[in-house]
Amino acid sequence: MCPSEGYIINYNLNKRVAKMNASWTLFRKMSTREEIGMGLTGFGVFFLFFGMILFFDKALLAIGNILFVAGLSFVIGLERTFRFFFQKHKMKATSFFLGGVFVVLIGWPIIGVLLEIYGFFLLFRGFFPVAVGFIRRIPVLGSILNLPFISAYADKVGESNTMV
Repeated sequence: MCPSEGYIINYNLNKRVAKMNASWTLFRKMSTREEIGMGLTGFGVFFLFFGMILFFDKALLAIGNILFVAGLSFVIGLERTFRFFFQKHKMKATSFFLGGVFVVLIGWPIIGVLLEIYGFFLLFRGFFPVAVGFIRRIPVLGSILNLPFISAYADKVGESNTMV
């Protein structure tokens, strides 16, 4: 093997490693704060789901609400959380969502969860078209969204023109 041949092999190997590293940069490493936030949000969703399954248990729903909001704050940061919730055009949605959290905390779980769900849909309605578009590209779920009865609703959700 001549010296120039070794250089070419080494160059090709470095090129391949650089390409592999570039593909991994699409998924950036989460910070410890974001990992904690994902855990808190996950536990919050679990407690909310479990609280609804157990006939709207007040304690589980309250814990789920607190963990969900705290986890969201950890994931995107306090400043961005406040900016998201307290935008002028989202004040109605925020009042329903946080009002529902408060109603659950004072002991009326069914009314509180209904208020939260309505506020949640108002808050995140700008994200639903993105989610529907993503789900349509998934092989099995995309074919389910194209069924006659479901496609009308999916098209309606996918055509939102509201601001995020």
